[in-house]
Amino acid sequence: MQQDILINWSPQETRVAIVEHGAVQELHVERTLERGLVGNVYLGKVARVLPGMQSAFIDIGLERAAFLHVADVWHPPAEGESLSASRASQPQIPIEKQVFEGQSLMVQVIKDPIGTKGARLSTQISIAGRLLVFLPQDDHIGVSQKIPTAQRDELRNRMQKLAGKEGGGFILRTNGEDASDVELGDDIAYLRKAWARIKDASVRLPAQSLLHQDLSLLQRVLRDLVGEGTQTIRVDSREQFDALKAFGSEFMPAAAEKLQHYKGERPIFDLYSIDEEVAKALARRVELKSGGYLIVDQTEALTTVDVNTGGFVGARNFDDTIFKTNLEAAQAIARQLRLRNLGGIIIVDFIDMAREDHRDAVLGEFRKQLARDRVKTMAGGFSQLGLVEMTRKRTRESLAHMLCEPCPTCEGKGIVKTPRSVAYDIFREILREARQFNPREFRVVASPKVIELFLDEESQHLAGLSEFIGKPVSLQSEAAMAQEQYDIVLL
Repeated sequence: MQQDILINWSPQETRVAIVEHGAVQELHVERTLERGLVGNVYLGKVARVLPGMQSAFIDIGLERAAFLHVADVWHPPAEGESLSASRASQPQIPIEKQVFEGQSLMVQVIKDPIGTKGARLSTQISIAGRLLVFLPQDDHIGVSQKIPTAQRDELRNRMQKLAGKEGGGFILRTNGEDASDVELGDDIAYLRKAWARIKDASVRLPAQSLLHQDLSLLQRVLRDLVGEGTQTIRVDSREQFDALKAFGSEFMPAAAEKLQHYKGERPIFDLYSIDEEVAKALARRVELKSGGYLIVDQTEALTTVDVNTGGFVGARNFDDTIFKTNLEAAQAIARQLRLRNLGGIIIVDFIDMAREDHRDAVLGEFRKQLARDRVKTMAGGFSQLGLVEMTRKRTRESLAHMLCEPCPTCEGKGIVKTPRSVAYDIFREILREARQFNPREFRVVASPKVIELFLDEESQHLAGLSEFIGKPVSLQSEAAMAQEQYDIVLL
């Protein structure tokens, strides 16, 4: 599986596309103004200690002072005791006995500032890698709770051997479950190097300095997205290419060798029509080469994918037509899940197949395509209703949630009332108000289409209503109003 990674950088946004055989498989976007602070390590200065709240305000160089609660002050656990057991057994020491005003303190952001609240801090430092989380102040080796219990002991023993006696604790993340010793060893080396740099900076730099920032998308490309099949990583910015080369040479030399600076005249994303692919990935309908199509609907609870034959009548008989459409759909669906970054529960409605061998072949192809996903997926078989249920781990916002917002006109429903439905709502509202008030005249302010209907097809009904309530009804067209919007003014 050969892939190329294209990086389009601008001061406001970084976009990364992973391309295989000329087709975009994944798209990652990071915006400078929306980048959070969680994971950043600072050398803070204690500004105020509040014994009544058992908290301290720490100045870390941001607009507002950050907040450290006594429960987030780290204490080394007793010999052989786990961190959670140590917290439960130790009585809490009051914060005024642990920190003092003017003290320099290494802290990590655990919650971004929201509204008027400052960032929330902890003095326990953890550095995230691709497969592991490093806890430099601890010696505990932990394994993600999501990994089955039967495998945890074996993985813990492996980790203890790899970590050696250099100190520091590690937690194996869920995506490290199937990692090789070489991959885990690389992650351990990277994390220890990152911690050495933090310690060095904490001695050299003054208080209120940023010691470590969670990796940017550009750096995460080298850490998380580069694999054995990656041929090139092309960056369209000379400055970012140099910075990435320096970072990669120190932490990930193998990945850094694949870096290239793109100097072409055409924008880098035009090479594979990536912007067109993004536009298609935001659409509800996805065309298949055979003439069939998919309908993708993303809701709060789950995503549904419906497969249709459309205009495809290419095969000799109807069974073969359905089978070929479903096979092509299996590949297209797996790619759309990656490209749109859809997570959670996904229901796929393939076209009904009469033959058992056809069903097995489609399911086999679907699972094979899902196996290429770097995100964990699980797919069941065909249900009694002919549906395939699957799950895909949510790792970040879907592409649609990142780039779009609900339509203000339909409020995310995807449909609006017809002009006639709105007109009949207005009739009912006038009747309701005529019973309560006694104005000289009713004026209806609505969208042009609704007013047009009142003047044409509904003019007789409007005249009848006016006669029934004994009051004139005037009309005013307002181009700025959405189709469902209207006002009834009492004059």
